[in-house]
Amino acid sequence: MSKIETLFLDAGGVLVFPNWRRVSAALAAHGVEVAPEALAAAEPHAKRRIDVPDQIRQSNDKERGWTYFNLLLAEAGFERSAGSDRALEELHAYHAEHNLWELVPDDVPPALERLRRSVARLVVVSNANGRLDVMLERLGLRRFFDLTLDSQLEGVEKPDPRLFDIALERSGASRETTLHVGDIYWIDVAGARAAGLRAVLLDAAGLYESADCPRVRSLGELADMLE
Repeated sequence: MSKIETLFLDAGGVLVFPNWRRVSAALAAHGVEVAPEALAAAEPHAKRRIDVPDQIRQSNDKERGWTYFNLLLAEAGFERSAGSDRALEELHAYHAEHNLWELVPDDVPPALERLRRSVARLVVVSNANGRLDVMLERLGLRRFFDLTLDSQLEGVEKPDPRLFDIALERSGASRETTLHVGDIYWIDVAGARAAGLRAVLLDAAGLYESADCPRVRSLGELADMLE
């Protein structure tokens, strides 16, 4: 972790998470009763099931979003149903307008404060839906970042290394002193390495013990490493 001057951060699963209360309420309105806490606990396991090379290669970010929520319900002990499908349609409509990833864990802002003191540049490099900047501003996180890249607006998404190349060019960062942090191995780590960058996997639930890259459980742990 020596000589890191620029830090690239993924957004979803690193800075922000789905609003589990909103998801739970939408499901309940269609007869599917699942607590927000159960959804949050199931989330890392659902995400891990998506994180395989073939799944990533054969889908895009939007398609994986539907798969992700159905796997989330399965991990929480519920089968897909007409009710859950209707709830997910409503949630996707909300996401398209506002961005459903609107839950900021309490430890994220103080960790970002520390990271700002440790590196010269903080940049968000995220597969998103065109609403990334608006969402970060609404949640009070935009102030931490020098630059944000939203895949929908750039026309290219991770793991394609071109998104990282665009981020390097616009930020003025050096490839040799830039580190990317994300939560999906075959999108974030593989994509960053394809662009010649070092990468750290944020593995909050400890599901990647055999991963061939550094792992952290939180942004606070990342700040510890960089300090």
